[in-house]
Amino acid sequence: MAWLLRFVIVCVLAAPALAQDTGAEPEPPMTYERLGRILFALDGAAQPVGPGFQLTIAGVPVLVITDPAADRMRAMVPLRPSEGLTAEELMRMMQANFDTALDARYAVARGQLWAVFIHPLSALQKDQLISGLGQTVNIARTYGTLYTGGALQFGGGDSPGIQRQLIEDLLEKGEEI
Repeated sequence: MAWLLRFVIVCVLAAPALAQDTGAEPEPPMTYERLGRILFALDGAAQPVGPGFQLTIAGVPVLVITDPAADRMRAMVPLRPSEGLTAEELMRMMQANFDTALDARYAVARGQLWAVFIHPLSALQKDQLISGLGQTVNIARTYGTLYTGGALQFGGGDSPGIQRQLIEDLLEKGEEI
């Protein structure tokens, strides 16, 4: 329980620093149209599809869906059918959701495993969108290996030890050479 108290204290102490006013002009609310302009800047071949867009980032196909009535957006990358996922794989994804996936997440829906980024639409800022898309593509690309969004890790989770174990295993194998 002491770790939980430390975690809460760190979050409470960090909140005022995150809320500081930078003096910059606030961004306008995110809309379907503004989202589309940003996505087309990232991939000139992006396509509008119903309430969303299809685009490719670093060779990975991404589907972005909006629901203005619910004020939500979701960026998704299909990874594989969810059938056959082992308990160990599910545990590892849940660990990554806690500390290394960051704003992106692993999720299961309609028989499919997904890499996703979900955010309120109107509050979404341009840099949050771009970072969230990058993290989603990164967790898709590192599924089965590092399970990381590619940015810093949030402390207190299991992933650093698991990732360190890989290095230890390699060093041990290297000693035999």
